[in-house]
Amino acid sequence: MEGITQARPMEAISRFQGWCGVVADWSSDQRAFKNVSWGKAMMWIFLLSDTFVFGCFLLSYMTVRMSTIVPWPNPSEVFALHIGGQDVPLILIAIMTFILISSSGTMAMAVNFAYRRDRVRTAAMMLATAAFGAAFVGMQAFEWTKLIQEGVRPWENPWGAPQFGSSFFMITGFHGTHVTIGVIFLLIIARKVWRGDFDTERRGFFTSRKGRYEIVEITGLYWHFVDLVWVFIFALFYLW
Repeated sequence: MEGITQARPMEAISRFQGWCGVVADWSSDQRAFKNVSWGKAMMWIFLLSDTFVFGCFLLSYMTVRMSTIVPWPNPSEVFALHIGGQDVPLILIAIMTFILISSSGTMAMAVNFAYRRDRVRTAAMMLATAAFGAAFVGMQAFEWTKLIQEGVRPWENPWGAPQFGSSFFMITGFHGTHVTIGVIFLLIIARKVWRGDFDTERRGFFTSRKGRYEIVEITGLYWHFVDLVWVFIFALFYLW
């Protein structure tokens, strides 16, 4: 019993020293992840938190969809476009999805060129990605305008369950806001890359150490996340 009693204070002291070491590491400006920069680590943490937000939105949508007793609108009819004298189901959504997936390819190419220190091609690919994103947002604005003109509101819609309108505007609007922010950020970083800010270490926002194009990869992480979220929205909202 005496040995156990003596061991407990030693164990408490050891734990206290361990926590003091953790505090010392963080307060001395050491990297929490030894091989990952703070910028990249913080982006991953932000994306993790954003995953929870989008997850809650999609789970709420599925709950409403399965629990409502009023018929849910058929997405193939609601999101159809009248082309050539007939309704083509989901044609606009298919084009939007293709554009956003293609933007992931141009973003990946931008990151590849960035780590090769090819600033001209990096900036060109980032501008192409921003153009794809702007086209997506423009098509989404057209989709919103079309549905609003047809009578869809956050509290009602002419095809059935009133929750359809609130779910649609909330989920697609939140995602569209992310895409818009991504486009703005892409344009800012592309301009800095084009001017050679990362080669001359020019002062300003988002300028890293000389010769480091890591901010391009961080931007790519955000953009790929936005694209991935759209895949789930497309599957659950438009195909279900």
